[in-house]
Amino acid sequence: MNRRRFLISTLTLSVPLLTGRSLWAETPESRSVVEKIVKNSEEWQSLLTPKQFHVLRQEGTEPAFSSALNEEKRPGIYHCAGCDLALFTSKMKYDSGTGWPSFTDTLPGHLETKLDFKLIIPRTEYHCARCGGHQGHLFKDGPPPRNERWCNNGVALRFVAT
Repeated sequence: MNRRRFLISTLTLSVPLLTGRSLWAETPESRSVVEKIVKNSEEWQSLLTPKQFHVLRQEGTEPAFSSALNEEKRPGIYHCAGCDLALFTSKMKYDSGTGWPSFTDTLPGHLETKLDFKLIIPRTEYHCARCGGHQGHLFKDGPPPRNERWCNNGVALRFVAT
């Protein structure tokens, strides 16, 4: 990493910390329209598999190409595996070639975004608006017209065929 990129990353992280503003993005598209669910870590562990707990509650990432949902082609709805909130429809899904289920759009108000600095360079992370479960990351390299790729962990989703 060069010095310029390091300084930009540091400043991007410092501004929210110094101003006291949340890293959660507050755009009209990402504002939640659902009631929150709050559980402690032990409650979540009793409800989720170890892999689901790692991704949803500890913001982990499953290995690429490990989810059967990556190949799912049937009509249906993709729900949060933590609280069952509908997040995406099958019409929003596309094959990004990345190894994770990817979507071009979301159901309005059902996901919230925040900046993620785990890889130093800021990324947009998104979570279920109801339970706060980590789903994946949003990238601006998707297909037109939105050019968005909502790259999701398959273990964080539950597919319901329609």
